[in-house]
Amino acid sequence: MPSPLNNKRVVLGVTGSIACYKAADLASKLVQNGALVDVILTSAATQFVSELTFRSITHRSVFTDLYSSESELSINHVALAETADIIIVAPTTANTIAKIANGISDDVLTTTILATRAPIIIAPAMDANMFDNAATQANVTTLITRGVFIAGPANGRLASGLIGQGRMVEPSNIISSASMILGKDGDFSGKKIVVSAGGTEEAIDPVRNITNRSSGKMGYAIAEAARDRGAVVSLVAGPNAIPKPVGILVTNVQSAEEMKKVIETECDGADALIMAAAVADWRPLKKMDSKAKKSTSDTWSLELVKNPDIIGSIKNDSLIKVGFAAESENLIENSKTKVKSKNLDFIVANDITAKDSGFSVDTNKVTIIHANGNIESLPLMSKYDVGHSILDRVKSGF
Repeated sequence: MPSPLNNKRVVLGVTGSIACYKAADLASKLVQNGALVDVILTSAATQFVSELTFRSITHRSVFTDLYSSESELSINHVALAETADIIIVAPTTANTIAKIANGISDDVLTTTILATRAPIIIAPAMDANMFDNAATQANVTTLITRGVFIAGPANGRLASGLIGQGRMVEPSNIISSASMILGKDGDFSGKKIVVSAGGTEEAIDPVRNITNRSSGKMGYAIAEAARDRGAVVSLVAGPNAIPKPVGILVTNVQSAEEMKKVIETECDGADALIMAAAVADWRPLKKMDSKAKKSTSDTWSLELVKNPDIIGSIKNDSLIKVGFAAESENLIENSKTKVKSKNLDFIVANDITAKDSGFSVDTNKVTIIHANGNIESLPLMSKYDVGHSILDRVKSGF
C-alpha cells in the first residue's frame, strides 16, 4: 500500500534556523513518499539554505517573496493554501510561531497559513530558554487549541552549545506525524488494533536474564502501518532500542507474564490482536535475589518452567487473532500446527535463516498460513509493507 503522503500536495515552510539543513532531508523524504512538495522559504531561511537546494530535491517551484513579479503567488497569493493537503513548517522559529498564533501575514508563509484549511504541523527549533518563555508557551498553547500539531521540540545539544529542549525533531518523526494525520480517515478508522513487539526478558538474577534476538522492528512496523490507516493502536513492547512512534500508545514490559497481563487488558474492546513479539518459551522457576557467583563447578543447572501461551489464552470470538512463527526449519508444518493449537485466524511465518529476513533487519519475507489451509508466500519487502499486507488480510475478517 502506498504511503498516505503519496500524491498529496505538501507545502513545506522553512524558517530562519540553523536546523534548516534538516529541512532539505525532510523534503527528500517527502518526495520519496510520493508527495508533491512546494517549498516556501522565509527571508531569514535564505541566509541558511538556497532555493536551488530545494528545487533540486523537489523539482518544483520554491517561493520566497510575496510581491515578486516572477512568483506564481503574484497572481494568486492563496494558490498554495487552496491546494495544500497539509502544511509542514520545519524548522519553526519562535518569531514565526508568534506570527501564526496572532494571525500576522506579512510574508508568503504566514499568508499561506492564514488562508489555508489544511492541517498544519509545526516543528519548533530554538534555544531552550526561548521555547520555555511564557510568551512562546502561550503561543504554542494557542496553536494546539486551534488544532495545529506540534512536533517536538526534542532535547539535545543546541546551537548555543547548551543542552535542553529546543532541537527540531528528526525528519522521520515529522513524516510519521504527517502520515498519521493524512491517514486518520483510512480503512481502519474506528478500529482498535493491539500489537506486540520485541522479545521478553526472563530474569535469572539482578544481572542475568533469558531473552532472544528480536529487535521489535516487525511489531513496530505493523503498529505504524495500522496508525497510518486510521486505527487506534496499542503497542505492547518488550525491551528494545526503537524510538517511541508518533500517535501510538506504547506500554513497555519486560517479562512474558507482564506482557500477558497488559495484552489481556488491551484486548478488551479491541478488533484485532497481532502477536509479533518473540515471547520467551521458558522462564526460571525462581529468580535469585542476588547475583549468582561463579562456583568451582564447570556446569550450572537452571530449572525452567514454561511461560504462558499469550495469544492462545485469549478467548474472544469477535477478536481477530494473528500469530507469528519464526522458524529455522519445517516452516510450513510447524506454522500449521500453531494455527490450530492457538485458534488463530492466520499466522505469519518467516524463515529466520533466510537472507535479509528475520531479526534486526528492515525487510522481511513471510508466508501467511490461514486457518482454512490457504498458504500465501509474499516477496521480500520492507517490514512496513509487510505490516500493510497483514492488515489487508485482517481487514477481510471485519
